[in-house]
Amino acid sequence: MKIKSKPARKKQTDSFPLVECVVKGIEEKKGNEIVCLDLKKNASSPCDYFVICEANSRTQVQAIAGSVEEFIKKETGSRPWHVEGLQNAEWVLMDYVDVVVHIFQPHIRQHFGLEDMWADAERREIKPAPAPAKRKVAAKTKAKKVTKKKTASVKKIVKSKIKRKK
Repeated sequence: MKIKSKPARKKQTDSFPLVECVVKGIEEKKGNEIVCLDLKKNASSPCDYFVICEANSRTQVQAIAGSVEEFIKKETGSRPWHVEGLQNAEWVLMDYVDVVVHIFQPHIRQHFGLEDMWADAERREIKPAPAPAKRKVAAKTKAKKVTKKKTASVKKIVKSKIKRKK
């Protein structure tokens, strides 16, 4: 009896650059509580890294999944080997062979406790990248221009009313 199986998955030499692309994709869509579990030292692990994050709605879960796929395709040309859960969008799993991405809604993440199951893995909390500083100078300059325009138009109106009265 022959057992049919999927084709062998191709392993990369170093999968951490893929993790960095995943994190960029998650941050692009404002994913929360990003954690990377390094599973390389665990002999029974299915991959090298788990990247776990959460999103506040189904729409955001789907957006993060799309963003991760887009970032990885753009940076490495890779596509996920398998994606599961996009329809329900409570827990999306994206398998990139060496890296598996888990995108949860908070209540589902808490229920399954994936980090607890892999407690022996090295855990890296990933802090969100600082938002670029807004240019307050430009906003102030724009406000000054608007104020000057309003002042000029008010002066014109006042002058025209004064002329009418004379």
